[in-house]
Amino acid sequence: MKRERIRVTGRDGVARAMRVVVKVGSSSISGDNAVQIAPLVDALSAAHGRGVEVVLVSSGAIATGLPYLQLDSRPTDLPTQQAAAAVGQNVLIYRYQDSLDRFGIVAGQVLLTAADLESPTHRTNAQRAMERLLGLRILPIVNENDTVATHEIRFGDNDRLASLVAELVQADLLVLLSDVDALYTRPPSEPGAVRIEHVPFDDDLHDVVIGEVGTGLGTGGATTKVAAARYAADAGIAVILTSTPQADAALTGQVVGTFFDANPVV
Repeated sequence: MKRERIRVTGRDGVARAMRVVVKVGSSSISGDNAVQIAPLVDALSAAHGRGVEVVLVSSGAIATGLPYLQLDSRPTDLPTQQAAAAVGQNVLIYRYQDSLDRFGIVAGQVLLTAADLESPTHRTNAQRAMERLLGLRILPIVNENDTVATHEIRFGDNDRLASLVAELVQADLLVLLSDVDALYTRPPSEPGAVRIEHVPFDDDLHDVVIGEVGTGLGTGGATTKVAAARYAADAGIAVILTSTPQADAALTGQVVGTFFDANPVV
C-alpha cells in the first residue's frame, strides 16, 4: 500500500514530517571527522524519540576502510575500492550502532546497487524490507553496495542514492548533510558568495555558479547535491541542504542551510 506522504511546505512544516531520509557524506564521518558520528546520532535519535521514522543514507565505507588497508588516499581501481568498502562498512556500522546503543535504538544495514532499484522485483523487495524495518522502529542505515557494484552500475554518489531512497520510501523530507552549510550563489570560498536560504520549486538557479568542492574521500560535490535535491523535489519531497553539525537544527525546522520546495502537484 502506498504511504500517504505528509506535505512539508516551508520550514514551519518540517516539524510535521514523520518520515525523513538523512544523507551524510564520507568526509563528515570518516578520518578525523569520525567524532561527528556521535552528535549526528544525537540528532537522529532525538527525531526518532519524537516518533519520526528515520532512514540514514551514509557514505564513508571506503574512506573508513582505508587505514585498515594501509592506504592514505582513496584508491582508483575498483577491486581495491571494493576491498576497502568490505572492511569499512563493517567498522562504520559498528560505530553507528555503538553510538545508537546510548538511546536503545537498533540499526538495520541495507546495501543497494543501482540495479536493485531498476529491477521491479528487487525494488519491491527493498521497499518491503524498509517498510518493515521502519514499522519495527529500526533505524535503517543505507549505503551503496560498493563490494559488488561495478563502474557501469554504480549510483556514483550517495546524494543520488539518497534521493532515490527518499522516493522509494515516500519520505516527507530529505536532509542532505555535507561539509558546507548551504548552497551559495557561487563557491563559498569565492568573494561575494551569498548563502541561498530558500529555493522555490520553479527556480532554475540560472544565476548560481555551482562549484565542485571536495576532499578526495567521497565522490559527490555541490552539483550532485543540487541534482539530488531537484530529483526529490520533483517527486514531491522537500529538501534541506546543510552541514553535518547542523543536523539537529535542520530536523527541528530551524533556519539553517538551504530549503528546496517540493513539487506542489505531486
